Amino acid sequence: MDLFPPLDPFASGWLDVGDGHRMAWEVSGNPRGIPVVFLHGGPGAATAPPYRRFFDPAFWRIVLFDQRGCGRSSPNADLEANTTAHLVADIERLRVHLGIARWLTFGGSWGSTLALAYGQAHPERVLGFVLRGVFLFRPAEVEWFMTGMGRFFPEAWRAFTGHLAPHERVDLLAAYHRRLTDSDPAVQLAAAREWCAYEESCARLLPRPDRGTMDDAACLAMARIECHYMVNRGFLEPGQLLANLPRIAHLPAAIVQGRYDMVCPPATAEELARAWPGARLALVPDAGHSAMEPGVRTALVAAVEGMRRLIPRELRG
Repeated sequence: MDLFPPLDPFASGWLDVGDGHRMAWEVSGNPRGIPVVFLHGGPGAATAPPYRRFFDPAFWRIVLFDQRGCGRSSPNADLEANTTAHLVADIERLRVHLGIARWLTFGGSWGSTLALAYGQAHPERVLGFVLRGVFLFRPAEVEWFMTGMGRFFPEAWRAFTGHLAPHERVDLLAAYHRRLTDSDPAVQLAAAREWCAYEESCARLLPRPDRGTMDDAACLAMARIECHYMVNRGFLEPGQLLANLPRIAHLPAAIVQGRYDMVCPPATAEELARAWPGARLALVPDAGHSAMEPGVRTALVAAVEGMRRLIPRELRG
């Protein structure tokens, strides 16, 4: 099964979440359906209309929102009061705002990190999890992103490191952080373009020849916020998400992972699945990291459909 047909939201708005941030949200599908919240990647990426299409609109009440500093949320690319704890609180604030008791949590890449963090903070509000391209934000995973992907995409890594002066290449993350927080917007944007091009070049089984087409505002948000979180170790304690897994171990989880995911290698998803008795892992044999690769999106739709059968009957209406 591929994606469901395109659809439009029946409700949308902005939620003031404090600290000068306004969060853009939308709801589509069945107004009386089972709620599902979509957590986008990055951190610093955004939602897009195709993401509504992972869910049967006759069954699900589909909630999408742009996290602090990105997408239609404002201010763009802002790092102030932008941490994992803030985003977890924002999700809970949105749940209350929409009058939702419990919802399915769907997240890929950084969205899987955030889904786990939110679920462990509020297990009583979660029906289950659909996760893709699992990222637990451990130091080795960040180091892989900064250097390891270059073993498979050497030309992309050469361009990524080539943007920096030779003396800066000793610590790529620190160097990019300095540039992405420089007082000169032109320095920030130049670094952001290289950061996003590097990630985009490594995100698919078959890379795009154009290195992506992200606009400047989206690129700046993605690079600045992603780097900000990496420098701060995801604003998580070491090993936090695996250590706190018992809080959600009773909940069902479906994990979809591209076999050739170079951004978030499958060893992490396999480790999470082995530690989670209720989790089912689907390895897509001909896919990389992107949610929109054919095999991944088909597996994600199947995972969501499988979750329908696990929703308690009294909640189905």
